[in-house]
Amino acid sequence: MSKKTTKKAAKTAKTTKGARTPKSDMSDRAAKQRAAAKKPATADKPMSGLDAAAKVLQDAGEPMRAKALVDAMINGDLWKSGGKTPHATVYAAIVREIAAKGDQARFRKTDRGQFAYNAGGGR
Repeated sequence: MSKKTTKKAAKTAKTTKGARTPKSDMSDRAAKQRAAAKKPATADKPMSGLDAAAKVLQDAGEPMRAKALVDAMINGDLWKSGGKTPHATVYAAIVREIAAKGDQARFRKTDRGQFAYNAGGGR
């Protein structure tokens, strides 16, 4: 009598620990690793929303509301967003950083809905 195997058991048998990857997959992976190694460490990586907000507030030197902050970030080509409410996203992120880091945060809340750069905190 022959032993019956389930589909799951057959699939598991194909992907066992000692299985070898095909040569074509290995060469593709090696090529990708070589290409990644050639890229400089500071390739044109876009700035995060919080980093862009910190830069705009630092350059402005005065408190700003989230909507004006986002407008300055987008107009200065520091950040882009495809969302409908990027100002709400940035506002929430700033509030989270202040709550998490306290005095070490890059931002401080000056008034309702207004934020300034915290020179004593952050990076």
